[in-house]
Amino acid sequence: MTFDYAFALSTLPAFVRAVGVTLQVGLIAIMSSLAVAVLNAAIATFKVPLLHRLVPLYVELARNTPLLIQLFFIYFALPALGVRISGFAAAVIAMTFMGGAYLTEILRAGIEAVPKAQIESGLSIGLSRWQLLRHVILPQAGILSLPALFANFVFLLKETTVVSAVAVPEILYTTKNYIALYYKTYEMLAVMTGLCVLLFLPLSLLLGLLERRLQHGQFGS
Repeated sequence: MTFDYAFALSTLPAFVRAVGVTLQVGLIAIMSSLAVAVLNAAIATFKVPLLHRLVPLYVELARNTPLLIQLFFIYFALPALGVRISGFAAAVIAMTFMGGAYLTEILRAGIEAVPKAQIESGLSIGLSRWQLLRHVILPQAGILSLPALFANFVFLLKETTVVSAVAVPEILYTTKNYIALYYKTYEMLAVMTGLCVLLFLPLSLLLGLLERRLQHGQFGS
C-alpha cells in the first residue's frame, strides 16, 4: 500500500488545532493539580481538623480508579443527577482529580524530607503557618520533589489522549475521526506519532534541563 503523503500533509492544520486543545487541557490540568496538591499538603502538614483525615482517602480513591472511569462518571453519570458539563470541563476535572492525588503524594514526601528543626525554628520566631509553608517548607520541598513533579507533568500531558472518549478534539480524537472518514490508517498514525514525538520529547528535555538548573541553584556550591 502506497503512503499518501499529500493526504497526510493536508490534515496538518486540523492536527495543529488538536495539539492546541491537547496543550490547553494538559496545562490547565497540571496547574489545577498542583494547586490541589499544595492545598492538600498544607492540610496534611498542619493537621487541619477533620480535613487532614480526608486527604488520604481522596488520594487512595483517585489513585486506585482508572482515569477513564473517573471521566465517564463526570461526563455521563453527573447529568443523571442534574449536573451537565461539557467534555472539555469533564476532561479537566477528571485529570485534576487524578493528577492532584499523585502530586499530593509527591509533595508530601518532599515536605517530610525538610528538616524538622527548620520548621520548629520558623514557629519559634513567630512565623504564621502560611508564612512557614510559603517561605520555609514549600521552597525546599518543591526543589526536592522536582524530578517526580516534572515526570508527572509529562505523564498528565500524555494522559490527555484519554479525553478523546468524551469527544474532546485532541490528537487521538482527530486521528480516529480521519481514519473513520477516509480509511487512511497508516497516514494518520504516522502523523499522530510524529506530532507526539515533537510535542513530548522537547518538553521532557526542557523540564529535565530546568530541573537540573533549579537544583544546582538551590544546592550547588
